[in-house]
This record gives sequence, structure tokens and C-alpha cells, in this order.
Amino acid sequence: MARLKFGAFLAPHHPIGEHPALLLRRDLDLVEQLDKLGFDEFWCGEHHSSGWEMIASPEMFLAVAGERTKRIRLGTGVVSLPYHHPFNVAQRMVQLDHMTGGRAIFGTGPGALPSDAYTLGIDPMVQRDRQDEAIGVIRRLFAGERVTAESEWFTMRDAKLQILPLQDEMPCVTASQVSPSGMTLAGKHGIGVISLGSMQKGGITALKTQWAFAEDAAVKYGKTVNRKDWRLLLAWHIAETREQAAAEAGKGLMRWHNEYTVQTLGRPNTPTFTSPEEAVEQTAFVEGAAAVIGTPDDLVAMIRNLETMSGGFGTVIGFVHDWANPEATRRSWDLVARYVVPEINNYIDGLRTSQRYLIDNRHMFERAGAAVMQKIMENKRAADALAETVQSGSPIPTTNAPDLSKMKKG
Repeated sequence: MARLKFGAFLAPHHPIGEHPALLLRRDLDLVEQLDKLGFDEFWCGEHHSSGWEMIASPEMFLAVAGERTKRIRLGTGVVSLPYHHPFNVAQRMVQLDHMTGGRAIFGTGPGALPSDAYTLGIDPMVQRDRQDEAIGVIRRLFAGERVTAESEWFTMRDAKLQILPLQDEMPCVTASQVSPSGMTLAGKHGIGVISLGSMQKGGITALKTQWAFAEDAAVKYGKTVNRKDWRLLLAWHIAETREQAAAEAGKGLMRWHNEYTVQTLGRPNTPTFTSPEEAVEQTAFVEGAAAVIGTPDDLVAMIRNLETMSGGFGTVIGFVHDWANPEATRRSWDLVARYVVPEINNYIDGLRTSQRYLIDNRHMFERAGAAVMQKIMENKRAADALAETVQSGSPIPTTNAPDLSKMKKG
């Protein structure tokens, strides 16, 4: 059975009020913790407005994260391609790949916030097409081609990268929401996909049919796609008990939903929560929920259910948030690494089998143990007898001792 990988996705979503520099440092501390805990991937996004999402350059953030980590893969989640000249994006990603020792993952999207596109004067109707166009050009550059391209929004003349990615082939991924466009784009280019829309209403139920869009597009364009390159985004806060998890996350979850999702993004037909208890209930305990606020066992059950519903995927990505305070948040990720990852990937099955075998066959081991104890007692009695002889001053028997007088001198 293929191992399921685990990662984290930082938009970031930080409530307004804290010092930005300290928030950035705390985010870097989290990447370092995840690396030590053995998580496989860390993703960081690009945003230019909203107040809650303040990282404008995922490449810069991940370059610093690369210096503080050793093994975790670092993905741009995502570079909004319509905002940039494709040649510059390709160069930055190659540099990031070299600076992180070949750990970069190139994640792309059309741009998530309408306010970002408005600021840059980009028509929202062309964003997906521009992402599609840029992916094709950038992958040609990664392959070492010299590219000449004319577009309504960029021009390249004999463009060729001075250095190529450190990896033989840098992994490329596109973001997907609930609509099939992201999956279709992944299939067209034969690249991976990260389903950010799985957290949205209806996102979980849509997983049943989404992968088919990628496969159909791959066939149409002569490409191949693999489920191991499919990443699903979930939200969770884990504690030792459900009650503790709810108490830690409820207030921050309500603030995130009311102030960010409803007020800032203006999501239509989305009511505000009136209490932390309602926030937890409506987020994690309703049909189709893509969030877990509970114990490691609850998250294990959710992931196994998703594997069945989706037909299989390669990586589960946890959404990084500030629902709980920093200490409880770090403990939540620690619990996932200690209990969820090994349970999902059967790392402790051998230990359970060993324990069960010992319990079921105790009669055999009891006989063996009795024989060992008998031998120990015999040795102890012999040792006690020798000690008594020494104390009494009697000669020590030398029946089996060698005759030293007959041994050659020298």
C-alpha cells in the first residue's frame, strides 16, 4: 500500500492585530516544527489584499524556510500566474529550487482574491486562460528550451534560463476549487493538483467525480495524470479530547468565519456564527464537513473516509489557521505527527502484531521462561555454594581446572 503523505498549507490566515514581523517569524517557526516532526510538504500562498493574508511573495518566504529546515518539500501555494511575467516566475522558481537543495514544488493558480486582480487591473475573466498559457511556457523554460512567445500580456524573445532546476523535473501543481477547471488544467498539462476547494461547501461530495475531469483532459491532450500527485486540503484542530479541541478552537474559528469569510470576502448566503459552540458544530459536525475539531482518532476516520469517497489521493494537506492560540496549535500538529500519520500509514501494525502474538502464545513463552528461571536458579545455587566455601577457608575444588605445572613456560 502506498504511503499517504502529509503537509500543511499556509495562506496565511492571521487575524488583524498582531505585529506582522512577529507573525512571519511564528510561521517560520511552524515550518521548522513540521520539518522536525516528519511532515512531507509545506505550502505558502500569495496575496496582496484582505488584511488577513499578508505574504506577497511565497518564494521569498520559502527561501528563508529552506534555510531553517532539512527535508520538508516547499511548495508555492500558489503563485498567481496572471500577476507576473512567466519568465520572471520561472527564474524565481529555479533559484528557489537551488536555494532549498532541490525541495521546491511549483504550485500555480489564477489568483484567488478579486481585490488583487482589481488592484493590478486584470480582468477576472482572463485569469484562468492566462494561468493555462503561462504554465505551458514556464514548463518549456524548465526543460531548457529557448522560447519566443507573443501574448496580449507578455512577450518573450529567444528567452532561455541561464540555469535549470536542480531537480531532474520540478513538480508542478495547479490549484483546484469546486469547479472542474483546475482538474481539467492539470490533465491538460499532465501535472499535479491541490484541491483547495475541498474545504468549501459541497467540496467533499464533489471529490467523487472531480478526478475524472483530470483523466479526461489528459486523454484529450495526450498526457497522463497520477492520483499520487493529487493533494486534498482539510482543516483540523486536534487535542486529547473533543471537548478540549472545541474549547481551544471555538472562539478563534468564530472570528475567522465571521470576520474573514463573511465580512472580508463577502461570501453570499453565508450566515455569521453567534457562539463558539455553534461555530464548532456547523464547521466540524455537519454532513459534508471538511474540518475535524476533535481527537487523533477523529482525524484518522475522516482521512480514511476521504480515501474511500475520492477513490484515492497522494497527500493530505492541513490548513494552517489561528483558531487556537499558538501553543495549542503547535500541540495539534504534534498530535497529528505522533498518532495520525503512523495510524494511517500502518507504521505501528508490526508492533501491535508482535504484542498480540505474545499474548496469544503466552503458554509457549511461559514454558521457555520457566526453563530460563530454572537455569538461573541453578547458577545462583552454584554461586552461593562457592561463596560459602571461600568464606569457610576450605580449598576450592579444581576438578576441572588445568594442571599449570604441566604447561610450557613462557
